Parts: sequence; structure tokens; C-alpha cells
Amino acid sequence: MITRRAFLASTATMPGYFAAPRSRPNVLFIAIDDLNDWIGCLGGHPDIRTPHLDRLAASGVNFTNAHCAAPLCNPSRAALMTGIRPSTSGIYDNPQPMRRSPALADAVTLSQHFRAAGYSATGAGKIYHGAFPDPQSWDDYFPNQGPYRSPDPAPARLPANGIPKAANFDWAPLDVPDSAMGDYKVAEWTRQQLSRRHDKPFFLACGIYKPHLPWFVPRKYFEMYPLDGITLPEVNEDDLDDVPEAGRRMAKPDGDHANVLKFGQWRHAVQAYLASITFADAMVGRVMEALDQGPHGADTTVVLWSDHGWHLGEKLHWRKFALWEEATHNVLIVRAPGITRPGGRCARPVNLLDIYPTLIDTAQLPKRNELEGRSLLPLLKNPNARWPFATLTTYGQNNHSVRDERWRYIRYADGSEELYDRGKDPLEWTNLASRKDLEGEKRRLARSLPTVNAEPTPRENTGPGIWDD
Repeated sequence: MITRRAFLASTATMPGYFAAPRSRPNVLFIAIDDLNDWIGCLGGHPDIRTPHLDRLAASGVNFTNAHCAAPLCNPSRAALMTGIRPSTSGIYDNPQPMRRSPALADAVTLSQHFRAAGYSATGAGKIYHGAFPDPQSWDDYFPNQGPYRSPDPAPARLPANGIPKAANFDWAPLDVPDSAMGDYKVAEWTRQQLSRRHDKPFFLACGIYKPHLPWFVPRKYFEMYPLDGITLPEVNEDDLDDVPEAGRRMAKPDGDHANVLKFGQWRHAVQAYLASITFADAMVGRVMEALDQGPHGADTTVVLWSDHGWHLGEKLHWRKFALWEEATHNVLIVRAPGITRPGGRCARPVNLLDIYPTLIDTAQLPKRNELEGRSLLPLLKNPNARWPFATLTTYGQNNHSVRDERWRYIRYADGSEELYDRGKDPLEWTNLASRKDLEGEKRRLARSLPTVNAEPTPRENTGPGIWDD
């Protein structure tokens, strides 16, 4: 892997590399934590209200079949920011510092690449995971204390949902204004940056924490979703019967799902998740308002992404930490002035790994040969362009899911498999992996599995509670 010193030396003689012309677009880079496809423009839940996300999606290209590199925070974000997939880096889990991976120790992150090209790189909120904010990636960061975000208020009595030992797996309305929330402070700091004129191009990251657990947001968002009108996910109680043991261990049906049912909290949990999404949507609206009314609205590329999906009972599973659609499917929206057109919808299978090479192309920066994603520039120009690729999600060493426009193929480390025909079975209820007539489909999809499955990077224990999500 190229060291930063070698990278700077290699680019120092490139004409104009460090003095990027003002014609290069700025980048507004918005991350949302734990947001699945339950937003209006993806049609994932009939009750949801996400007017600001829907408006942004309508102004550019909405990637309706986007997937994460890993269905949990740290490996997903490390892969996105370095362009290196988990199976290459060995970053499979949350307590693994990105820079302790031999493959990533000297990796040039996305924002570092823009800095070297003459951009300022600033950020706020949660872009990296936990205690790994990677300060070398930024010129300035808010908040400058604490691991990655401003603290949120919480109910006086915990757990608020009545589930014993719930820890972060908790939800309740708060009688506070939006301004009391950490995400509001992050959005406000971002608004300030967008409201002023910048002398050089900027890469500005805004990491919104909700709808990450715990689902504590102001009461007005809960009131948008009356309990008696909540639509629950459609669930098959026998869904795990044809799933291999490796998949059932990931689902843990006797854990969160059993507790949610035992304490009568399913409807309350869905209400709280919907409320948290709508709160996050309001924060996106505040940021986008500042961009569109500020001096750089016309020359700023917007990339909005969520780090992975989230289960709320599907496959008798909660949270992410799995290789089915609810966990791997994420939000990805790109608005690039001069490249995208309003109203673009792209159903091609793409990955968060693709963001790094895409932004290189939209900003016309030097290529980076080590990146393992693909530039989405052809799809930004034409969302229906030919795209003969599947997309890969990895959860733990040698556990992979491959997704194309019709099929999902899962292969676990023990060799067991799942295969779903999503054209006929969009809820992935029927595992077809044992069908002899589909061996060809499995072989075709298996060609997208990685040939390298790196050993896990050493873990780092920085204290209880920070790694649970």
C-alpha cells in the first residue's frame, strides 16, 4: 500500500494537482447511520414521511439497488473511505481499528485524496466508527471532543421500553426541542460551512447518527406515527427453517426478536424507528436548505449514503449483522451538477465501495489503482446504462453475499449456501440453493466472490458499550 509520503511525492509533479481549479466541484458528503430502505423514494415502508430525502433523490440519481461492503458500521465505513473491501483489509468487525490493518495502515482515504488535490476537507458527526475518527483525514472536525458525535438527551429511567438489560436496544419519545439533539448540532455546524463563500474547493462531510439506536428523538416525530396505524413488516414465522445453521446463528431469533415479542414492543419499536428516520430526514433538510440557499449550491456534488440496512423482525432478526436484503440494502443518492439529471433512478447493483472512484471521476482527480470499487459515472450520466456486474457484501471472514438485479447468493465460511430469486421472492423466504437446475446460477454468482479472505485485524478494547452497534 502506498504511504502518504510516497503519495505526496508521486503527485507533486502533476500539473495543477495541488492547486485545484475552481471549476472542480465541491463535495457535500452526507452519511446516515443504520438507515435501511424505509424511505419514501425507495418505497420500503408505506407509513414513512421523508420529504427531504425524497426531494434530494428526485434532484439527482437514486440508486435503488445499492448495497454495503459490510453490514455493520466500522467495516462498512472503513471500506467506503479507503476503497478497500473487508476481505482484503481484514476489517470485519467493529472493534478493529482501520489503521491497524496492514492493508490500510498507510491507505489514502477519500478525504485525504481530495486534500492532496487542493481541497479543504472538514467534517462533523459520525463518518468513521467509534473511537477511530482518523484525524489525518481532516483539516477540521466537529465536535473536536468525544469519539464522533455530540451527545443526545435520554429518558430519566432506562431502559425506557421495559425490556430488561436492553442497553442501547431502547426507544422512547423525548420532551425536548430538535436543538437539544446531537444531530441538530452537527447539522447546524454544517449549515454554517455551507452558508459562507469558500476560497478553494471543499470536501465537507456531515455524519447524521439517527436512526442509530437508541431511538430517542423528540416526541413530535413519534406523534407522526400513531401506534394503532403502524404497519409491521411482513414476516414468515418459518423463515429460518430452510436457512443453514450459519445463517440461523446470525439471525439469533431467541434474542432481540423473542424479547420484542415477549414485552409487546414490536409496534412501539417500528414507531420509534420511523420517528428516528423522519428526525434524520429533517436534519438532511436543514443541511440541504443551507446548500441550496448558499453561495455554492450550483457547484457542489452531493452524495448521501447510509452505511447498511437494518432488520426489524424480518428473518426473525433485528439490527444489521446479517447477509439478507434488509441488512445489505442501503440508501445511495448522488446529485452532480453538469452530470446528473433530475429524476434519475438506477436499479443496477452497486456498492458503497463505488463512491470513492466515482467522486474521483466527477472531480477529475487522479485515479487510484488500489481501489476495489467501480466508478458509477456511466450510471450517473445514464441510469439505464449497461452494467454487467454484481455487488458483494461481506460479514466476517469468508461469509459473503452476492446480489445482482434478480438473485441473491450467500455462501458461508462452512460452505453452506442460500439462493433467492428476488424476482419471484422479494422477501427472500424460499432458499433455492439445493435446486440442481440452479447450479449454473450459483456458479455465475460465485464468480463475484473474493479470491482473498484476509485474516482478521487485531481487535482493540476501548471500553464497554462503544462496540455494540
